[in-house]
Amino acid sequence: MVTHRQEHTAHWISYFADRGHGDVQPLAAGVEGAVYRLGDGTVGKVWSGRRPVGVELMRRVYEDIAREAELLPFATPEILGVEEHEGVLVTCERELGGVPLRGDSADVAPGPELAAWETDALLTVLRGLAAVPGTAAMRRLTVQGDDRPLWEGHARFPDALADLVRRAVHRHGDLLAAQVPDLAGIVRRTVGSLRALPDGGPVSVVHGDLVPPNIHVDDTGAPAAVLDFGFFTTAGDPAFEAAVAAAVWDMYGPHAERHTATLNRLFAEEFRYSPDTLVLYQRAYALATYDLFSSDGGDGHFRWCVGLLGRGSLTPPR
Repeated sequence: MVTHRQEHTAHWISYFADRGHGDVQPLAAGVEGAVYRLGDGTVGKVWSGRRPVGVELMRRVYEDIAREAELLPFATPEILGVEEHEGVLVTCERELGGVPLRGDSADVAPGPELAAWETDALLTVLRGLAAVPGTAAMRRLTVQGDDRPLWEGHARFPDALADLVRRAVHRHGDLLAAQVPDLAGIVRRTVGSLRALPDGGPVSVVHGDLVPPNIHVDDTGAPAAVLDFGFFTTAGDPAFEAAVAAAVWDMYGPHAERHTATLNRLFAEEFRYSPDTLVLYQRAYALATYDLFSSDGGDGHFRWCVGLLGRGSLTPPR
């Protein structure tokens, strides 16, 4: 399998140790890079999965979010320093408090019913992020795997997302079509439904990867920090954020589909989001990200996207 997931290496541990960090500890790794605790209240992030450009843009996005701190009952990242080493971007960031809400569902599968404190924490995060206005800097971000800013040439988020879907399917569409019957029809209906969404909706910051490990909680279970912006961070419809969160909260557990349906109902009730719009956004997310963890379809995320795209028919949002 050709994987895009980054790994911790002795090379980077030595890199940080040579810069005076004597107690370097690997923390986490994903598509964009690997994170190391540096032992002085900071972390080092090695952005191996992204070109070493645009860090000032991401710093600006972090600053835009921080300006709304009074709206957020949790901390968000702050870039303290930037270096480039052997063509790889390295940032020093403030270490955020709390502990991960839960491990990834591939490792720690939740039971049949989601705990109330979990859903309460997720609702708190969604409300907070929805209150942070989308900014020009957020609109200039490029989501993982794409080759241009998401909003480039667009005035509406649904139209920008529709064109992203078309570009993403073009990357490895044959691979996806081999597993998804009538892929061309699914893409056509998804793109058409996105373009048909009404004008005038709110535009706020979108984290785009609200899985349990990216939400840290305190000892009461309340959100203490939201971290790891960047994978699908942009300005957009807060309903998209909720839809993606409902879909990825439990991707691999035995009750995953049930949990997505539960969260879809909860978010439709709490935020008055259209259930059909939530399902549409989840389908768009699967079409946009199916190949981001490997290029040959041999990873769990690809199989998850195939499963999601095979769930029922798409009802155009009303």
